[in-house]
Amino acid sequence: MANPVAVFRVREVSKTYRMGEVRVYALRRVNLELYEGEFAVLLGPSGSGKSTLLNILGGLDVPSSGEVWFRNRNLAQANDAILTRFRREAVGFIFQFYNLIPSLTARENVALVTEIASHPFSPEEALALVGLSDRLDHFPAQLSGGEQQRVAIARAIAKRPEVLLCDEPTGALDFRTGKLVLEALARANQEFGTTTAVITHNAGIAAMADRVISLRSGEISSIEVNATKASPDELEW
Repeated sequence: MANPVAVFRVREVSKTYRMGEVRVYALRRVNLELYEGEFAVLLGPSGSGKSTLLNILGGLDVPSSGEVWFRNRNLAQANDAILTRFRREAVGFIFQFYNLIPSLTARENVALVTEIASHPFSPEEALALVGLSDRLDHFPAQLSGGEQQRVAIARAIAKRPEVLLCDEPTGALDFRTGKLVLEALARANQEFGTTTAVITHNAGIAAMADRVISLRSGEISSIEVNATKASPDELEW
């Protein structure tokens, strides 16, 4: 990646929680950059700090110390109104559990986002991007787990976010449907240049990343660059 432009710059970020008299360190002085258009995998076991870091990047949480820069804005010093606008305009979130509204169709679930975005895709366009043009009027209960996750991806990319933050997006899926979900994420990254960060404990997914950022005990243990990226079809889980 020649002269990459940093979307996020994380500087000396720590996050601590108190449990009675005990202080728990979720992150310890993390330094990291995520670049425009890259597909990054944050890899590590449960409790390594992956989700905490992702939540801080997405403005869902704030660090106990350190700085988190998105472009030229320090999110660590932003107020609630600024963080809300940041999440609404710049970030698409995808979680392990799909968070779809059961009483709304796939089209209507995606429309919840397009109605508040500035320059969105239409729900129909977003669902077509993830291969669900024939499921527009199906309710979540009528969709498989993989289809529900792809609706969630369509909802996330419909507002054309700069960044997609994905927390174990294939964690509840089997091998075959997990690959379909990863194909949808790869397509958003490749066709629209959306910076994509996927956290997982599944080392097999790392092969499709530009960079693999490994965490352990709240610290970054290694950062590796993939010289040759695999496609989702080539992954071995």
